[in-house]
Amino acid sequence: MADDVTTPEETVVDTTGAASAHPALAAVAATVPSAVFDVVLGDPVARVEREDYLALFEALEDEGFEAFSDLCVVDYLHREIGRFDVVVNLLSHQHKVRLRVLCAVPGNDPTLPSLSGVYPGANFYEREGYDLLGVTFTDHPDLTRIMLPEDWEGHPLRKDESVGSVPVQFKGSNKVE
Repeated sequence: MADDVTTPEETVVDTTGAASAHPALAAVAATVPSAVFDVVLGDPVARVEREDYLALFEALEDEGFEAFSDLCVVDYLHREIGRFDVVVNLLSHQHKVRLRVLCAVPGNDPTLPSLSGVYPGANFYEREGYDLLGVTFTDHPDLTRIMLPEDWEGHPLRKDESVGSVPVQFKGSNKVE
C-alpha cells in the first residue's frame, strides 16, 4: 500500500481548472489572474503567490465565500521553492462549494498578510501557525503565542526543530527526581 501514497505535487489534477467549472471561481480568476485554479480529487483548489494572497481572499469574500473553515501550515523541509504551505479552507453556502487555497511561503522569509481583517475567524489559526511553525502574519491584531509560554524559544512543529522533552509532574504520581 505504500505505493499508493502521493505527495501534493502528485495528486490527480484536472487541467481544465476549477475556475471554468464554477461561475463564482471564474469571477475570482478574472479579478486575480495570477491565481491558478484546479480540481484535485473532485474539489476545487486554488494556488496563489504570496503577493496576491490577500487580494485573492478579498475577491473570494466578495464572490460569496463567506465561511472561513480553517487554516494550517505545512512544513516541507527539503522543498526548494517555498518551504511552507499555508492551507486555507473556505465555504460558500450560497454557491454550495468548498475551496482549498494554498500559498507557498519561503523558509528564509516566512511571512504572509493576515486574513483576520477579511475573515475574523482566521485570528486564532494564524496565531497557532505562528506559534508552532513560525510563519508571521503581518498586520495581525495580536500575533502572540497561543499554545506555548511566551518565553519558549523556537517553533516545535518545524521539521528541523530538535526533539526534546519537558518533564511533567502528574497529580498523584511519584515525584520526578
